[in-house]
Amino acid sequence: MKTPKFLTSVGVHQYLHWNFLREIENIIMAEEEEGKEYRWETGYEKTWEAIQEDDEGLLEGSVAEIIQRAKRKRQAERHGNTRLGMMRHLFLVIDNSDCMSNQDLKPTRQLCTIKLLEGFIDEFFDQNPISQMGIIITKSKRAEKISELAGNPRKHIKAVQQLTQVACSGEPSLQNALELALRSLRMLPSHASREILILMGSLTTCDPGDISVTVQNLKAQGVRCSVIALAAEVHICHKLCRETGGLFGVILDDCHFRDQLFQHIDPPPAATFLDSSLIKMGFPHHLMQEGKEASLTMCMCHVDSTDGEGGRLNSGGYFCPQCCSKYCELPVECKACGLTLVSAPHLARSYHHLFPVDNFKELEFRDMQDKIELCFACQKRFGEHDKHVYECGTCSRIFCLECDMFIHDLLHTCPGCATNHSTSQSMSNDSVPPR
Repeated sequence: MKTPKFLTSVGVHQYLHWNFLREIENIIMAEEEEGKEYRWETGYEKTWEAIQEDDEGLLEGSVAEIIQRAKRKRQAERHGNTRLGMMRHLFLVIDNSDCMSNQDLKPTRQLCTIKLLEGFIDEFFDQNPISQMGIIITKSKRAEKISELAGNPRKHIKAVQQLTQVACSGEPSLQNALELALRSLRMLPSHASREILILMGSLTTCDPGDISVTVQNLKAQGVRCSVIALAAEVHICHKLCRETGGLFGVILDDCHFRDQLFQHIDPPPAATFLDSSLIKMGFPHHLMQEGKEASLTMCMCHVDSTDGEGGRLNSGGYFCPQCCSKYCELPVECKACGLTLVSAPHLARSYHHLFPVDNFKELEFRDMQDKIELCFACQKRFGEHDKHVYECGTCSRIFCLECDMFIHDLLHTCPGCATNHSTSQSMSNDSVPPR
């Protein structure tokens, strides 16, 4: 029986193109930990010597070795059986001050940020479909909420795109933005994961009071704050991340900016004080009335809409199983009874974060070259530049390095286990949550 070709080499290599650059950057130009010397204090380093040619003048072996080191580093950072905050409530704080008109990111910091946020928002809700997001901008010493906490990615993308028509002006106010986000986050239930992600381009902040008090309030409420600096490290931003358990990073260019941004897609470990409680959810069915006399009604999600897209009447929709309110899309929180309405695929996409694919066993290719010839997934023929191959501990299928990374980072399912009746049956039984 011919092995099915699950992964196309084009898709895998497109993914690895930016992922490989990211890993080289993390290895060669890794940020120094707190307490160590800065890289400019350690002297001159020939970082390009990390890539060397082989006997035939090729770089494939050296490139594969660098990716292998990066893979081991990323797998070492994975912690199994970690309690994650699956229902995330994230506020994006965007600096829209004068400094965002600088052209060190092309065409400007503001336009580059908007373009990257469009992809980030779409990917965030794809990987976290039962989460919510809100957007705040800060300029002219004030903070303004341009998008409320909601689970509709199109709404947030539209709000971000409209920032192209907003002029950059004045100085940002980090304290006002944090206080505005905290007022909404502190009203959430105890099981909710609260996060703030700040995109800071300015080196200063103009605050009305003591920002250290705000930082302590955020810490007390369990709000995890992370900062991506577009210019340089700012002490108060670093302190904010350190006190609240968030991530701090300074970008190098637009590619590194994207990498720093997409680090916040996977759900973070849940705070230790969050309650472990059952969450009531509804699974509505999509109903469509047919016939000449089908009644046209407006959904609850557009009943208060003032834009051109609102006010559309239709005869179908998702009806809340508790109060029968109609909605045009999922997931959503029912405005009438407060029930969280989701679909089964939404929970399935969130569930793979809790039970990731186990790390494959690393094998020396020279010990296996007489037994294997092709990668099970992409059907690539192994060659001399493949120093290692990877074996699934469940189905014993052999994969190349690219497919191993693709399976663990994007696919979240082993193709060998999925096509084996015995292993796929056990996987389906293990993945059913207890009642």
